Amino acid sequence: MPERLMLLDTASLYFRAFYGLPDSLRRPDGTPVNAVRGLADMIARLVGEFEPTHVVACWDENWRPQWRVDLLPSYKEHRVARAVADGPDIEEVPVALEAQIPLIRQVLSLAGIAVVGVADHEADDVIGSYAAQASMPVDVVTGDRDLFQVIDDAAGVRVLYTAGGMKNLKIMDDAAVVAKYRVLPEQYADYATLRGDSSDGLPGVSGIGEKTASSLLAEFGSLESLLQAAQDADGGVSSAVRAKLAGAREYLEAAPTVVRIVRGLEVPSLAEAGARLQLPGKDARARLEELAGEWNLGSSISRLLKALDPAA
Repeated sequence: MPERLMLLDTASLYFRAFYGLPDSLRRPDGTPVNAVRGLADMIARLVGEFEPTHVVACWDENWRPQWRVDLLPSYKEHRVARAVADGPDIEEVPVALEAQIPLIRQVLSLAGIAVVGVADHEADDVIGSYAAQASMPVDVVTGDRDLFQVIDDAAGVRVLYTAGGMKNLKIMDDAAVVAKYRVLPEQYADYATLRGDSSDGLPGVSGIGEKTASSLLAEFGSLESLLQAAQDADGGVSSAVRAKLAGAREYLEAAPTVVRIVRGLEVPSLAEAGARLQLPGKDARARLEELAGEWNLGSSISRLLKALDPAA
């Protein structure tokens, strides 16, 4: 089988699983397990359909890194449940989901699925770094549009976009991004910076929406080139757009670094991370099967184990 790496935006997937299944699915002690079941089913389906040889569940070691907040205080500010003076702020997560995160980590560990996070960085940065350093085709699984910036047909990197649900996965490549947004994947971070993104607390440039952002990038190629041209009255940028860019000067100085996914993190090699898919050992399989009964996980674990079995 040709080698292929699958990178999971884990939080994106377990949030989707949590909201996609009723939280009436519970362990005997009352702990919800809908996100655990849903995530196991997602991974089983993804592995079965796309046949990766390696999988990494990328983890948010810090969902709102301080270095990004220092540059742009509004970054994800609306999702902060409690500010922490000497550590990562606490994200607003439903209590019923928060209780399941340790269970998710346990299932992934027993299933032999590599989990990788990097201090002071988001899962997006881990994904971007593995995608940039991969020596094989890469599938990124996410419901987050920010990751469209890592798409690269020449490098074999595409996104399996889950925003429409697992039954309506969209395979996003260069052509799909251009068709949807009229920008190339490598322009997507600049596009998001200009038009803004309320889900991440990015205000964007007032008066510049999606259509104008894509048109400007089509003409000037990049945000850097646009800003350079805007410094000259004869640079080809209209006076109205120059005024809008000037009004957002401080934002435009900070936002590009915040929006761009980090590509050069030191991440464990796929071998070091244990990313190659294989059926878990006898003891781990037995424990998973026990948990399926103890935690009311139904047949989700059986489906996951079947997907991981190279002989299946």
